[in-house]
Amino acid sequence: MGVEQKLGNMGIVTHRLEDLVNWGRTRAMWPMLFGLACCAIEMMATQASNYDLSRFGMELMRPSPRQADLMIVAGRVSRKMAPVLRRLYDQMSAPNWVIAMGDCASCGGVFNNYAIVQGVDEIVPVDVYVAGCPPRPEALIHGIMTLHEKVKTETFKDWG
Repeated sequence: MGVEQKLGNMGIVTHRLEDLVNWGRTRAMWPMLFGLACCAIEMMATQASNYDLSRFGMELMRPSPRQADLMIVAGRVSRKMAPVLRRLYDQMSAPNWVIAMGDCASCGGVFNNYAIVQGVDEIVPVDVYVAGCPPRPEALIHGIMTLHEKVKTETFKDWG
């Protein structure tokens, strides 16, 4: 005998708390503006009316790490910029996620030298990689949707 039979047709909705929290997290991710090179132009184009990130609850890019929970690293990261990137990541509210946008952020791209970090995952943990040089706004939206699917499957044990 289930809860539906006991309550009848009272219009009560039952759901797991994990699913409701994860749904809220996916609908209210606030990205932090961290554009370093040409990928930043494509990231800004994703905010424009043609692609409209507002439908995912990302109305505007946050300039402060304390207001953001999603960092989109768009472009190449130099060795001088690496400590700044790490400091901003540490100041973000928990839980936080990172998307590496473009080949330069993912693996160093064509810049195979000592001055460029060969993948931002050396500095911060990356959740989703978006490939391309520079990736189109559709690719970034696909990466965001991939991150949403990852967040929807998190459990209480993952949060601890």
